[in-house]
Amino acid sequence: MRPTLAALLLLASSALATGEFTTEEAGGKVTVKLDGKLYTEYRTDSKVPYLHPLSSASGACLTRHWPMEPGFKEEEDHPHHRGFWMSHGAVNGHDFWAWTTKESDPKIEHKGLRERKNDAFTVELAWTAAGKTQLTEERTYAFKEIDPKTMAITVTSKLKAPEADALFGDTKEGMFAIRVDRTLRQKGKEAKGAIADSEGRKDGAVWGKKSNWVAFTGPDEKGEPAVIAVLDHPSNLRHPTWWHARDYGLLAANPFGIHDFEGKKDKHTGDHVLKKGETLVFRYEVVLHHGDLESAKLAERWAEFAK
Repeated sequence: MRPTLAALLLLASSALATGEFTTEEAGGKVTVKLDGKLYTEYRTDSKVPYLHPLSSASGACLTRHWPMEPGFKEEEDHPHHRGFWMSHGAVNGHDFWAWTTKESDPKIEHKGLRERKNDAFTVELAWTAAGKTQLTEERTYAFKEIDPKTMAITVTSKLKAPEADALFGDTKEGMFAIRVDRTLRQKGKEAKGAIADSEGRKDGAVWGKKSNWVAFTGPDEKGEPAVIAVLDHPSNLRHPTWWHARDYGLLAANPFGIHDFEGKKDKHTGDHVLKKGETLVFRYEVVLHHGDLESAKLAERWAEFAK
């Protein structure tokens, strides 16, 4: 007996069915699993919360291993570059980006888990410095498997200035960032990667330019093709944003560093004041793809995200 059309359609839809995400929270850490296997973790064991690891469908980690995995053999530079994070180098004159050894350093404190679903969670954060809360933040991470080779993490950040106006200063040191793994870089002993943006620019030409998205591409640590990209939402401040994309593996969307990126003499060109009580919302999406730049279809991904 031949299968009916309905049965064939059901079979096809099952083959295309996406995986199931689950989240678990304990001790300020949120573990995200896909079909029961570790997908990523939201960690609060540093001065800035971050996600680690970010994995391809191949099972390879596309973000750096060190310093989250002590003893891992790779370049040990920029210890504040941890997986996938968000911070800025000048908020009311305080540097939330780079780290020093002082206990009074600015930090982004995890205040608690506000909401948790299978495929998303929301945390409450406080950007504190000099004994004061400079910003409060409600940040939501949402996870989606677009197809068996493509996954996406959408982040929505709602920033408020609770006590006084907050000045975001003009600096290239920020803001929404990823540090990619060794093989995806252009610089280093194992580097085999490339950089591309939505405007067709390549490699070093991407730095400091405005575009809808930027991607790092190349072989993953297993030698299989991989793409990791960040998409800027049209509703974000100063969209399309500028990009701090470096050959050693840093990829950061930064709407504030105009004088650095465009070589302006006025070092306050990119300043932005968030008025007391007002909210500044940012939305970004990270795309993880097992394949090459063409099969990643980032123009389509961005158009869908932009809706």
